[in-house]
Amino acid sequence: MACEPGMARRDFLTKSLLLAVPALVGVGGPAMAAVSAVSSYTLPSLRRGSTVVSVRSFGAAGDGNTDDTAAFKRAISALPEAGGTVDVPAGTYVLDPTNSVRLRSNMHLRMASGATLTTKRNSAERAYLLMLFKVTDVEISGGRIVGDRDVHLGTKGEWGHGIQILGSNLVTVRDIHVSRCWGDGICVGGATVADAAPIPSRDVAVANVFSIGNRRHGLTIANAHGVRVYDSEFSSNRGLSFACGIDVEPSNDNAASSILIENCDIRKNEANGIMVYKRVQGVTIKKCYVEENSGYGILTISPYDGNITQNRIRHNMLIGLMIRVRTDNYQVSGNYFRNNNANLHGVKYTTATALPVVGIVEGNKGNGAHIAKTSDCTNIKVLTNYYAK
Repeated sequence: MACEPGMARRDFLTKSLLLAVPALVGVGGPAMAAVSAVSSYTLPSLRRGSTVVSVRSFGAAGDGNTDDTAAFKRAISALPEAGGTVDVPAGTYVLDPTNSVRLRSNMHLRMASGATLTTKRNSAERAYLLMLFKVTDVEISGGRIVGDRDVHLGTKGEWGHGIQILGSNLVTVRDIHVSRCWGDGICVGGATVADAAPIPSRDVAVANVFSIGNRRHGLTIANAHGVRVYDSEFSSNRGLSFACGIDVEPSNDNAASSILIENCDIRKNEANGIMVYKRVQGVTIKKCYVEENSGYGILTISPYDGNITQNRIRHNMLIGLMIRVRTDNYQVSGNYFRNNNANLHGVKYTTATALPVVGIVEGNKGNGAHIAKTSDCTNIKVLTNYYAK
């Protein structure tokens, strides 16, 4: 299902998920929870100043041709120490990702609904349109970010991200459409500092975001703690062999913890819908639609302390939920599975009744196409879930 032109992401989710609720309630019986129309959440409390400046006042043309990078930087630098808001009126602003627009602490980059930040053509393996590096109390909202994957001059690299968040705290990204990036739509990770341990990002909220058609992942969560993702879509990310909707994967010896992914659409990605990889503790995946991905719907490899609940997991090419390689202390309950392992069984849009089953049913047929685990995983509790072929 594509987002209708002009429709806000929250309105889109409200409409599409409400339409799906009767089917979910009907197939699972009274114990099957329906997917929420929108999540109930509180964004971080921000303390920035009241000053408001416009990028147009500092020379931004917004004509789709002029390089507006310097004008954006001048507007950000013009904010007082207490911070404030940088407004981006409607228009198309060309920004150079090799000379990233760095946001400062205590600021809001507020884009109008008709504002688009488009990526200047480049050949860099690493280039980030918007950069948050060791900052606190930052918000990005509204508008669109469009990457350069269709016109990129190079062939190497996978780090051409739309929004790069490194070692930053109290960050909110909301109500924004990100697409066509050479790497990830959004990446949240740690800041590397010479001769010191990397600084993780903390307390990051991603809400009402639409991240599609990127060459790597829709969203990467790396060295970060306390990341909450609500009411968003991460779909059709493809181009690299391991492009996922959401990849929770700390790099090197770093870690991630306290991750919530709630009420999101994750569809038609090149690899897995959601991957949770290695040094990750405390991930909850709740009330999401994970459908038609070319790999597993959800794949876990060696994380611990997780909860996968009340999701709709359908039509994925491989097993709906694959629990692998020393995954520890995970609970799986209240999920609705239909027609997974579709590369073996074919895509079948049937109306067969979903049946409640406790535990994992082994084998490649029937329920075994939906949940599987390797023998080295421990403390895996598979409670009642609902299955249909």
